Amino acid sequence: METLKKVSRFVGKYMAFIVVAVAVLAFFVPASFLWVGKDWNFFTRLVSVNNLLMVVMFGMGLTLKLEDFKVVFTRPKDVLVGVAAQFVIMPLLAFLLVKVFNLPPELAVGVMLVGTCPGGTSSNVMTFLAKGDVALSVGMTACSTVLAPVLTPALTWLYLHETVTVDPVSMFTSIVKIVILPIALGFVVNKFFGKFTQAAVEVLPLVSVAAIVTIVGAVVAPNQQKLFANGLLILGVVVLHNLLGYACGYGVGKALKLNDAKCNALSIEVGMQNSGLATSLAGTVFPDLALATVPGALFSVWHNISGSIVANLMAARAEKKAAAAPARPEPETAHTEG
Repeated sequence: METLKKVSRFVGKYMAFIVVAVAVLAFFVPASFLWVGKDWNFFTRLVSVNNLLMVVMFGMGLTLKLEDFKVVFTRPKDVLVGVAAQFVIMPLLAFLLVKVFNLPPELAVGVMLVGTCPGGTSSNVMTFLAKGDVALSVGMTACSTVLAPVLTPALTWLYLHETVTVDPVSMFTSIVKIVILPIALGFVVNKFFGKFTQAAVEVLPLVSVAAIVTIVGAVVAPNQQKLFANGLLILGVVVLHNLLGYACGYGVGKALKLNDAKCNALSIEVGMQNSGLATSLAGTVFPDLALATVPGALFSVWHNISGSIVANLMAARAEKKAAAAPARPEPETAHTEG
């Protein structure tokens, strides 16, 4: 068990590098991941993108407690601002980028799905590393995820219905099945089997990273030729979408005069998306648009790299400000003579 914990901590710490390495492997050796989700045998059918994402969501549910939702009631303004920023900024940025770069429909669908999905599952870890407001980050992730079955289909239809046929009902049922039910199950297991989950959470990063990198590989491998032809364009759009999300999220916090910890949380929460869900929805709801899965896959790779860098920069800035702050004088103690 101790060995598993050490391996889990290692993969959690170096997740960004592992994701990049797997993406490169899948690109240059597609056969290494072409088996995922194939109807070859029970194992290959079991290891599908949807099932892997459900594992990640179940793991997220295992880490959730009722206390994580307290921030919604104790600081409703902060959470409302964060969730509103999430579902306004990222879809709007995606739409503008689609128009500016004149993306074809199948790429436009992929980019818009990334924009309309809820916050990413690793944003809470990045917020912690950035010395941000972790409680706010967790509350925002939880709320945006709960709202996703309604808002993600609605926003996708709003922005794309003139370009492609969008089935909001199919998207709703897919999100409930892939996201809400596994999270709810994890939450219930954590509630009634606390001792089990305490042990499971120790190795959760290992399971989650294994699932995430397999999803990335499973999307990159079959699209290798299309990535080779369109990779730079898609990567450029993905990078801009992510970086502008960080900047706009931070800007909203500053405009509302929130403290640095809240601004850091808002920035990371807005900029990091549940791109695994975007990839899954692209393959499930838009099966005829093969390239629609690619932006989500590239976002999965990129936002783990950028999130680590941004978190480190924010943490360094917070430490510098703390060191520059004048030390508080020691309180005077009363002296009595006997």
